[in-house]
Amino acid sequence: MVPLDLPAPAFGRLVRDDASHDAPAPSPPVAELPPAPAEPSAPATPQQRQKAELRTLCLARIDPASVAALPQEALFAEVERMIAELADQQRISLSAREQREVAADLVDDMLGLGPLAPLLEDETVTDIMVNGPFRVFIEQKGKLTLSGIRFRDAAHLAGIAQRIAAQIGRRIDESSPMVDARLPDGSRVNIIFPPLSLLGPCLSIRKFAKRKIDFQQMVRNGSLNGQMARVLEVAARARLNIIVSGGTGSGKTTMLNALSRLIDPTERIVTCEDAAELQLQQPHVIPLETRPPNLEGRGEVTQRDLVKNALRMRPDRIILGECRGAEAFDMLQAMNTGHDGSMSTIHANTTRDAVTRIENMVLMGQTALPARAIRQQIVSAVDIILQIERMRDGARRCTQITEVCGLEGEVVVLNDIFQWEYEGEDPGGKLRGSYRVSRACPAFAPRLAYFGLDRAWFNALEESEP
Repeated sequence: MVPLDLPAPAFGRLVRDDASHDAPAPSPPVAELPPAPAEPSAPATPQQRQKAELRTLCLARIDPASVAALPQEALFAEVERMIAELADQQRISLSAREQREVAADLVDDMLGLGPLAPLLEDETVTDIMVNGPFRVFIEQKGKLTLSGIRFRDAAHLAGIAQRIAAQIGRRIDESSPMVDARLPDGSRVNIIFPPLSLLGPCLSIRKFAKRKIDFQQMVRNGSLNGQMARVLEVAARARLNIIVSGGTGSGKTTMLNALSRLIDPTERIVTCEDAAELQLQQPHVIPLETRPPNLEGRGEVTQRDLVKNALRMRPDRIILGECRGAEAFDMLQAMNTGHDGSMSTIHANTTRDAVTRIENMVLMGQTALPARAIRQQIVSAVDIILQIERMRDGARRCTQITEVCGLEGEVVVLNDIFQWEYEGEDPGGKLRGSYRVSRACPAFAPRLAYFGLDRAWFNALEESEP
């Protein structure tokens, strides 16, 4: 950050009228919180004590209303000048570099995300989990580790959390202790406060991937092989209805993004999500996002409402970011009423479990429907289910590509086109396996023929991987 060259007297705009050089630092305006569990820490060094003292003196003089009126670069310059003056007055022996570090930390706390900023800038970090003020875990390459990042106390963490929620007009405090939010870069955030959390405020951040991942990149990463990539490319171009199944953090949204890159740019796409994560590159995309109820409990817009409205928007395809409730019925209706090529994700452990999950979610909103009618809807609507799994070696793999064949009696018949089979483990801990391939003629063969892709499908299945 490059500080602006402002006139020296300008920092007076930040000083409170009642500021005193010896006044204690004001507490940030956060909700009353029960004390977080104490965390033993090493005794502060003289340098750390001097930084804390300088920070306290500076906070005592700053007027919060003036902070809100300044852009970030100008605020940094003002705070840096104020810290230099206070260090000279109080004879605090910190170098110019150390004074700049104090200024940067203060500005991050006032406007940014404080200690979380470097983790958000690190592209190797995919998830950030804040378990109270003193324990911040990160995920890198599929593995969870405890980072060295810490907050000063629960109030410091609560202030950062409340700023995140306020950016999108949400409220987080004891009366409303849970919220889903989104950072300016698109990263998804879940926040939970006491009394629900016994560790103090807790944050879970799923970072927004800046680098677009396609099938070629996924093949290089070992998430699937080239043969599967070609089959999925044919499936997307033939407008097959696809469900991506998997556990939390397994890579469902990444797979959905990769599939969406194969959609024809002339098609009109409507997306419905709880928190917008999809990164569609087509020119004709209308993203829709749910809205929680207000403080009076009114104004909520659910995914089911969005799906119903999307059907009135003349979409070629509807993409449901995550299906988790009664909107599953509307999703099946959309797939069955001319919106071929629609896609969604759900949480399930296998493709067979995914079918059961869809059936159960339909029953949440349509309890009067008989089971056979629901299964008939599923068979008519869904063509392919992909199973994504995050394995114990940290790798994310597509373990199954399954065709929904039809209904025999009361049972939905499935055919595993690709099935990953475990073969062993390398000395480095990486799992080894191969894919078993089924070359049976799929039930959607007439659709492939209609798009002129039937030969491409069978050629892809006949190819052998090295």
